[in-house]
Amino acid sequence: MTNNSFWRRCIVALGAALGFFTAWAGEVPAMVAQKVSASAWYVEGVSALGSPANQNFISNAAFVVTPGGVVVIDALGSPALAIRLIDEIRKVTPQPITHVIVTHYHADHIYGLQTFKALGARIIAHRAAKDYLNSETARLRLEVSRQELAPWVDAQTRLVDADEWIEGDKELVVGGVRFQIKPVGPSHTPEDLGVYLPSEKVLFAGDLVFRSRIPYVGQADSRHWIAALDNLLAFDTAVIVPGHGPLSHEARKDMQLTRDYLVYLRATMGEAARNLEPFEEAYKATDWSQFEALPLFRVANRMNAYNTYLLLEHETK
Repeated sequence: MTNNSFWRRCIVALGAALGFFTAWAGEVPAMVAQKVSASAWYVEGVSALGSPANQNFISNAAFVVTPGGVVVIDALGSPALAIRLIDEIRKVTPQPITHVIVTHYHADHIYGLQTFKALGARIIAHRAAKDYLNSETARLRLEVSRQELAPWVDAQTRLVDADEWIEGDKELVVGGVRFQIKPVGPSHTPEDLGVYLPSEKVLFAGDLVFRSRIPYVGQADSRHWIAALDNLLAFDTAVIVPGHGPLSHEARKDMQLTRDYLVYLRATMGEAARNLEPFEEAYKATDWSQFEALPLFRVANRMNAYNTYLLLEHETK
């Protein structure tokens, strides 16, 4: 039996055991590995909120094939998705998966980690994520996900520590291929990592770059996020794999949407905070027309604006 057949049978067995395979086959978005460069591929999640229908396939993940094994960047948002990603990898190469680099520990990027861990992959992440992993926030988020994303995230889904916690720049070499891992947080999260493949000029930017949708700001440090985008432009990049959305072949232009949105949030909500203007009044008075046509605007924008208002309120004190 080929590796591809083995993983496809695993997927079918998982769906059948849960009684959801028919719904999955009809509703879940397709996952197809798209070639990024000579050695790199990625899969693109949908512009939507995580749900049982999409198995939480709302983010991107990537992999690089080297003579010494496969390096994966991010693990997707459920164990079932990780199995599907492994199936895509097996269509490209029989090489073992040796490493998973985690750009940050948001749920849609990490709930598949246990699947890669079971294969013996070494997980690399920024040490700042340890605080989150041991927090009540992470525990409660997983608890909610087990309800909202069942059966794909369930009682067997767990948070997975890194095997190697890094704090500064790191160079990983696998099969003679160099990966430059650069901390760029606190930005979108305290633990953001950018991963650069210099031999092919590919930058895996994680959620520092959102394309074709409104960024999720959450509790982000938007001031440092803007600075981090400027720092990423220092790489000699031919193509960017963003955390969400399609590939970018124009680094400066395509980082601009995320940057412009963050700058606009800070300018409008910052002025309101400085003037002690109530948030609701400020939000209604703000012209959102340049962003409101983007996917997930109505879902995320108010929350992004409110969190930025609170952040700027704190910064002005």
